[in-house]
Amino acid sequence: MPQDQQQIPADIKDETLEEDKELEAMKLRVKEMEEEAAKLREMQAQVEQQMNMSLDSLESKEVVDNRSIYVGNVDYSSTPEELQAHFQACGTIKRVTINCDKFTGSPKGFAYVEFADPEHVANAMALNESLFKGRLLKVLPKRTNIPGFNRGKWRGRARGRGGYRGRGRRAAHFAPY
Repeated sequence: MPQDQQQIPADIKDETLEEDKELEAMKLRVKEMEEEAAKLREMQAQVEQQMNMSLDSLESKEVVDNRSIYVGNVDYSSTPEELQAHFQACGTIKRVTINCDKFTGSPKGFAYVEFADPEHVANAMALNESLFKGRLLKVLPKRTNIPGFNRGKWRGRARGRGGYRGRGRRAAHFAPY
């Protein structure tokens, strides 16, 4: 009998079929894992792109801050239009922002003025201690806020109440009786 026509026993045939099924299942799992890895790579690329964009936005904040001023001691009844009229002689103004309390909605007493060009900031500095609605304005160049810069060493601890707790309360006072 030729080799092609030999009959394979049924139990061996079942084993090879089971092995083929296991092999196919493993191939499917490998394919799913590869697809998952590709999705993870895409997500990682998106996160990196967003991080680069946030760094770019921080740089753009610095550019905006370089052409902006801080105006302190602003009267609480002031409007952005009135501040714009006061600083209009310094140069072209893009935006006037008066910060308000988020709970009460009342103004906090300071504002930011953004100019079209950074050269106008020097002109606005000449208006430091100028009179506006009966108050002397404090005009400074706007500083760029660095996140997490103001987090001090002892922030959040109860240092101001009762002194150092490790020694106990009686160690600091002399009580002979």
